[in-house]
Amino acid sequence: MKRIMGGMAVLFFTLLAGAAPAQEKINISIGTGGTGGVYYPLGGGMANILSKSIPGMQATAEVTGGSVDNLKLIGTGKSEVGLTMVDAALDALQGQDKFKDGKIPVRTLMVLYPNRMHVVSIESTGIKKMSDLKGKRVSTGSPGSATEIMAFRVIEAAGLDKDKDLKRERLGVAESVNAVKDGKIDAFFWVGGIPTAAVTDLGATPGLKIQMIDHAEVADAMNRKYGPLYVRDVIPPKSYPGQDAPNHVVTVWNILVVHEKMQEKVAYAIVKTIFDKKAEMVAVHKESLNFEYKYQTNDHSPIPYHPGAIKYFAEKGVKVK
Repeated sequence: MKRIMGGMAVLFFTLLAGAAPAQEKINISIGTGGTGGVYYPLGGGMANILSKSIPGMQATAEVTGGSVDNLKLIGTGKSEVGLTMVDAALDALQGQDKFKDGKIPVRTLMVLYPNRMHVVSIESTGIKKMSDLKGKRVSTGSPGSATEIMAFRVIEAAGLDKDKDLKRERLGVAESVNAVKDGKIDAFFWVGGIPTAAVTDLGATPGLKIQMIDHAEVADAMNRKYGPLYVRDVIPPKSYPGQDAPNHVVTVWNILVVHEKMQEKVAYAIVKTIFDKKAEMVAVHKESLNFEYKYQTNDHSPIPYHPGAIKYFAEKGVKVK
């Protein structure tokens, strides 16, 4: 009898163990951007939510140079998820511009929010329009950033030569703001959400008056050369301290991307969790209000959607491919 009972106990615990397999561990690195922009806090918020909401997942947000770096990190397998602008992602997918060394098979998880190009100066420089940048000391964004890609395209469409007409620096947004304060540069380009913390800091600096440069008129020329990626947009007045008038700008969408080989169930879980926890993301940054099903279209992202994302959106009545 003891042998029978002992055997039954062994069988019971064996079955129990089989019914509850060890939890699969999933480590996710999220490529973001510099600490002065919007990508970094958003990526940090995503990492926190994914880590506490998806069993077995440990997600971390990494400081990077921005979109281009994030895409290359995905290509080499050093990151699993990245925030990027669609123009940079399309270049990566097609192996163009900064990705001539090889195509990167990225896929869209979701469309995030519109990224507005900021061309920023201060009143004391006398810069009021794009043509005033000629001969000035201008930062066009950090190496490895989509700001640099888009800045070059805006400059070109405005009829300027980035190398001949500008005394060009390559600084991130926080470094650009500090350089303006110190009188080392006259203006800078930055593409990001609103408000961007570093630009807010510049506008709030005593003794300085921020000057936002209009450039929306270049959108048509940019689209003729690079495809329908850009739209005319407005940064509303008072988005930044001292910004009294609307700033007419060019906008491009941000997306969340992964490698095409990511497991479908993992991609599905990431997208579902971000939408389920949208309120928590809005608390991190208000651009998360743009996490909407209506923006999940192939027009907003020409990068094919990952099968896991397609499955999730189909459950919500949204058709993407």
